[in-house]
Amino acid sequence: MSIAKNTICLWFDKDAEAAANFYASVFPDSRVEAVHRAPADYPSGKKGDVLTVQFTVAGIPCIGLNGGPVFRQDEAFSFQIATEDQEETDRYWTAIVGNGGQESECGWCKDRWGVSWQITPRTLTEAMAAGGAEAARAFAAMMTMQKIDVATIDAARRG
Repeated sequence: MSIAKNTICLWFDKDAEAAANFYASVFPDSRVEAVHRAPADYPSGKKGDVLTVQFTVAGIPCIGLNGGPVFRQDEAFSFQIATEDQEETDRYWTAIVGNGGQESECGWCKDRWGVSWQITPRTLTEAMAAGGAEAARAFAAMMTMQKIDVATIDAARRG
């Protein structure tokens, strides 16, 4: 097993393995590669407890660290998942929010472990990249949403 040069490390209280398995079940190109147990007792766990989990989320290598309750997830970090259409947007949103997560604004939501996700249809990203009036209309439409409505964004892009 090779270790990537750059890996995202997510701090969990004790649920890194559950989170990694959930992500692997929801997103394509995602999997759990390895589960490593603590070789000795540590401040928030015992010898033999799951300490780290190596996993991939949508092609991005990650490590989940069961470091205890000291640090919590917040919106300063998020995964941004590009979606192709409303069906894919709905599927990911429902998986995250419907399994103990919570909705937020403008395509953001949190999973049950507090990790933030941006479920972002490509049409919204393309509208913002286009700039000008098209971006302004799409942005104004987005500001009224929680989960992004693709048809509304497409209509705003057209004016």
